[in-house]
Amino acid sequence: MILVADSGSTNTSWCLIDGPREIFYFDTEGYNPYFVNTDYIVQSLTNHLPENIERKKITNVFFYGAGCFDDKSDIIKNALLQLFPQTKIFAGLDLLGSARSVLGNDPGFVGILGTGTNSCLYDGNKITANIDSLGYLIGDEGSGYYIGKKILGDYIREYMPAPVRKEFFEMYGLTREEIMEKLYSEKLPNRFCAGFTKFISESTSGVSYTHGLVKDAFVDFFDNLVTKYDSYQQYTFNCTGSIGFAFKEILAETASLYKMKTGVILKTPIEGLAKYHTPNS
Repeated sequence: MILVADSGSTNTSWCLIDGPREIFYFDTEGYNPYFVNTDYIVQSLTNHLPENIERKKITNVFFYGAGCFDDKSDIIKNALLQLFPQTKIFAGLDLLGSARSVLGNDPGFVGILGTGTNSCLYDGNKITANIDSLGYLIGDEGSGYYIGKKILGDYIREYMPAPVRKEFFEMYGLTREEIMEKLYSEKLPNRFCAGFTKFISESTSGVSYTHGLVKDAFVDFFDNLVTKYDSYQQYTFNCTGSIGFAFKEILAETASLYKMKTGVILKTPIEGLAKYHTPNS
């Protein structure tokens, strides 16, 4: 049996593959090694792995995760080895997982727009070019964090149109002090900020304002990342991630401004990865 994971900073999607026809999907929280350590991952997975998984029968684990650079991947590998001690473990970037999911063995461009951001060129086997997203503190343009940060800033400074600000308060009831406490005193502020992107989907007032927030974030993503790749316009724009999927019409509209045709936009790459790793698929 093969276990495959696609992990962002918020959620991890898993699939257990037992031959070409038996695939079992489940979810846990996200495990970004920049924010959580090995002990945390072991404890979380011990509590949340489905009981019907027979660990001794798993031969390979492929973990694609946000933050799984070479200097951090051992945090993931060591956790998985504690849970699956007789198993071959691969831990690599979520970006490679997204490329394999969307493009398979074909070359092209792929981006990730979820809680965080990433992008690359892919040759059908490996990543050949990657412009650093820089993480949420100084980068991650176009991400859920990037959009959520703007929402909170506009709310606190009262830059939101009055009807939108009223609706936001009625929905969340947060004061400036409560927001600042969450941002600066508690763990995972990127998840906290990204959680407010759902307000854009649920808000019934100020559509031009909320649409503009997303559009501006995507323009920043293209200006600072996509357009920096050589000959980027020769590729279709392929993307995975909850933010790209939720606002795919705005994303396609933005891509067209930069003369890129829209390709595949998926909420999560896990089904494509299941196909990629299924024997004889």
